[in-house]
Amino acid sequence: MEKGTISILFVEAVLDGLRRKGFDSDELLEQIGLSPSLLNLPHARVSSDAYTMLLRLIAQVLDDEFFGQDSRRMKVGSFAMMCHAVVHCRTLERALKRVLRFFDLALDDLRGTLCRDGDGMALLTLKDAEGVVPHVFAHETYLMFVHRLACWLVNRRIPLQWAAFRYAEPPQALSEYPLMFTSELSFGQDHTAVAFDVKYLDLPVVRTAQSLKEFLSVAPENLLVQYKDSNSLASQIQRRLRDLPPADWPGFDQIADDMRTSASTLRRRMEAEGQSYQAIKDHLRRDMAITLLSDSTMSVMDIAAELGFAETSAFHRAFKKWTGANPGEYRRSVCVPAKAAF
Repeated sequence: MEKGTISILFVEAVLDGLRRKGFDSDELLEQIGLSPSLLNLPHARVSSDAYTMLLRLIAQVLDDEFFGQDSRRMKVGSFAMMCHAVVHCRTLERALKRVLRFFDLALDDLRGTLCRDGDGMALLTLKDAEGVVPHVFAHETYLMFVHRLACWLVNRRIPLQWAAFRYAEPPQALSEYPLMFTSELSFGQDHTAVAFDVKYLDLPVVRTAQSLKEFLSVAPENLLVQYKDSNSLASQIQRRLRDLPPADWPGFDQIADDMRTSASTLRRRMEAEGQSYQAIKDHLRRDMAITLLSDSTMSVMDIAAELGFAETSAFHRAFKKWTGANPGEYRRSVCVPAKAAF
């Protein structure tokens, strides 16, 4: 999976669960080397490594692998136990029903159901317990846990046909939800639900005890961080660009030729995914810039040159547009001396 960055809105969301349990979120951010001032920048992003560290730390502090999003804790080790209970199921349908049964036992506020709708779709529906106000991050986390685990069990990407959400459209939906779920989205619905082709329910579970051991070494955080569809056009193009210095990135027509299609066809397919070549390049430069500012000692001038900017001032303007901070301010925010956390 490709490393990327995570919107600060998801950092804020997971910290909200921590605060509801009475813990100091600023202290935990500083323990992983992030400044709380980042939360004041709504367009800021953090590295996937930093977000993974934060998720892991919150799970340990709360003893809760659902990160404080439910009134009942899902104690550390619960996710591993669930995976051991489903990895030997014969089909994905049996495995998913067992997963949902586990979550019914582990959580109080959410209930998931799986059914075949008669129109060739499998529906995973999520309902809040009576009187419970839906927490956006709780719904996001539940769906990603179940969907990503399903994909892993059958070793196939299971594309979602549509996704509906009980809550109003959150700020991160436009940029993040097409990658997390699908571009076919609706909000303010009676229930949260996702749909996929019913044929996937009959696929055999192909994972083994050995592959489960490897999976659990990075779970469940990896299900929330590594959510990009590796088969999407955007991911395919990103992989091509990552192999080249930004100054050598090809034009759109050349990319189309390399992918053995016409420029017009590629453009239509990308538009259907809600993507554009310029946006892909911008997002890749943004993620590379954040990584270099966070993990290297390169000067801002050298980073600008590395990313293909002719002038450092142009890099400053672009970075501030991407994150709401200039490169120097951002570097200071993500290079806070980390406290002993473990």
